[in-house]
Amino acid sequence: MFTGIIEAVGEVVETGRRPNGRTLEIAAPFADRLTVGQSVAVDGACLTVCARQDGTFAVDVGASTLERTVAGDYGIGAPVNLERAVKVGDRLDGHLVQGHVDGRAVLLDHLRLGDTRLLAFSLPEDVFATTIPHGSIALNGVSLTVNDLREEFVCEVAIIPHSWSHTNFSSLRPGDAVNVEADLVGRYVRRVLESTPGEPRRSPGIHAV
Repeated sequence: MFTGIIEAVGEVVETGRRPNGRTLEIAAPFADRLTVGQSVAVDGACLTVCARQDGTFAVDVGASTLERTVAGDYGIGAPVNLERAVKVGDRLDGHLVQGHVDGRAVLLDHLRLGDTRLLAFSLPEDVFATTIPHGSIALNGVSLTVNDLREEFVCEVAIIPHSWSHTNFSSLRPGDAVNVEADLVGRYVRRVLESTPGEPRRSPGIHAV
């Protein structure tokens, strides 16, 4: 489990192929404190540390993860948001993020409003269906509040200066894809509504639960 508060922006320093997947080696300031078997959220995708060297750690990425996430897009030098798994007793400053990426969102436009950036993303339809204004969403592992929802499955979020300078959002350009994870609570509420006899099916983009 994670909180969506990014600890560091790492850098992909090596990539490799393996049967039905790929391996990533990532430089990170906390790499020397990791142990094999620990979980790290890489752009919000929960991955297991399979090896560690001075200043870097390696993870294996399976075929299903490559299909749902942006992990297949990484090249050498790609910046990635990193967060270690939360420990019992830690503060929950963001929201509960499982690290189970639901799909890829695409950046549509970027507007600067004073020192705040407004980013609009096209969401997968099933993620949009569980998203509400002022609710939570994780984009590239970052816990964010939904600023607005638009037609055609578009979600707008506001990025404050600290988040802009401490994540890889500043490297995004329109057309770039990011990992998206729907709010845990919204996901289960939708499942309950869909499985309750006699409950009408909700259309995507409900604004209230």
